[in-house]
Amino acid sequence: MAIDPLHQFEIKQFGSFNLAGVEIAITNQAFWIVGSTLFLCILLILATRQRAMVPNKMQNVLEMTFSFVEDMITSTSGKAGLRFFPFVFTLFTFMAISNLAGMIPGSYASTSQITVTGAFALLVFAMVWVVGLLTHGLKFLTLFVPAGVPKPLLVLLIPLEIISFFARPLTLAVRLMANMLAGHILLKVFAGFAIMIIGALGTVGLVGAAIPAVFLVALSGLELFVALIQAYIFSLLTCVYFNDALNLH
Repeated sequence: MAIDPLHQFEIKQFGSFNLAGVEIAITNQAFWIVGSTLFLCILLILATRQRAMVPNKMQNVLEMTFSFVEDMITSTSGKAGLRFFPFVFTLFTFMAISNLAGMIPGSYASTSQITVTGAFALLVFAMVWVVGLLTHGLKFLTLFVPAGVPKPLLVLLIPLEIISFFARPLTLAVRLMANMLAGHILLKVFAGFAIMIIGALGTVGLVGAAIPAVFLVALSGLELFVALIQAYIFSLLTCVYFNDALNLH
């Protein structure tokens, strides 16, 4: 069990409490989600507590992140998309911190669960519908009708557009979950190889264990990069979907 690569994704219950007749369980998944949220809140409070003309290191990092998210929104959705800045900024920073928190030894990678990524994807999907209908009314449905396409081809393209649109929350959720899941499995597999070699060969196995250990270090660095890039991709696609809701085709 110690080297089982899937054992790390098991949801464990620490305890539970009763709230208005509803039994609420405290699990390792919930603990790390709440922990990531509190850490983000504390980080933002500390970074903005002393807003100086010459920023300190924390304020400088926050301002760089702020500008990064702002550029991401304007490059995909235009200036009109800045109304979604609070949501996209929160989404990006939370995803990044949650992904990175999963790299801490003994932690739980909450974003490796489809229930977590699926909830965020469905939230984005619902917001796109609300924004689209409030902005354009029923004209929003013309999103499924590509402009400038000959009418005979619409019979084929409209169903494809509808399928593609409603597949968005699934692909958005699975992309993040699968990347985090695969990365952590690979890390556990190479760590398991090193342990098994040492266990089988003893002191001599230390030399052989160096090979998977080198791959483990390299994969750890790659996984840190993937943790950040997947938060970026999730947020970027969210901005693209908001652009569809605001500007249609």
